[in-house]
Amino acid sequence: MIRPMHVLKALASGVRLVRDPNRLGEVFEIADHLMAAAPPARTAMLVDEVKRTPEGVRAMADKPRVGSFDMAALGKLPPGTLGRAFADHMRDNKLDPSALPSLPSGTELEFFRAHLYETHDIFHVVTGFSTDVAGELGLQAFYLAQFPGGLPPALLAGGLLNTMVYAIDQRDVRMRAIVRGWLLGKRALPFFGVRWADLWEVPLTEVRRRLGIDIIGVEQSLPGDLPHAA
Repeated sequence: MIRPMHVLKALASGVRLVRDPNRLGEVFEIADHLMAAAPPARTAMLVDEVKRTPEGVRAMADKPRVGSFDMAALGKLPPGTLGRAFADHMRDNKLDPSALPSLPSGTELEFFRAHLYETHDIFHVVTGFSTDVAGELGLQAFYLAQFPGGLPPALLAGGLLNTMVYAIDQRDVRMRAIVRGWLLGKRALPFFGVRWADLWEVPLTEVRRRLGIDIIGVEQSLPGDLPHAA
């Protein structure tokens, strides 16, 4: 049974996010309330969908976490490695890893949430999306292409409302990012359960190759001039 109070609270956070898409805290609020509002059958579907692949089954069994890492040490890795690119991304965007909540991962559903929370900025780096509104919408489209969760479509809907009301001049940039994210997500191998901590020293180009992230190919399939990803 859907819990209407949590739906209303998610909608309230959504309204605030539409007004200001940079309010990260509202994203966490929406995620928490949507999860709390969903009936058990809906949340079970998330886990079942992930476990449709051998990689997902292993991930749910092993529950790999990114774990703690030394940002200074990652920043000293050779240029071009995943770890160095991630450290540069965090520094350039003035992001603090400790700002993300550390969620428990005892159950399969808890692990699903925790894993996606702690890998968000790694996804940014590997997919090449920036942290501006267009980039965040593109990454949500990538999530939606790979996972059946309710948060990505909610955030995409809020982003489109923000575009309609406050930033109609950004419509092409944002829609291209959304289409690009959807195509990348559909063409790529499953990201869920990847042991990112084992890949810090691997070149980013090689990580993308292994996971089927063809940024150039996707961009060439889109109309118009697009800014190249990092």
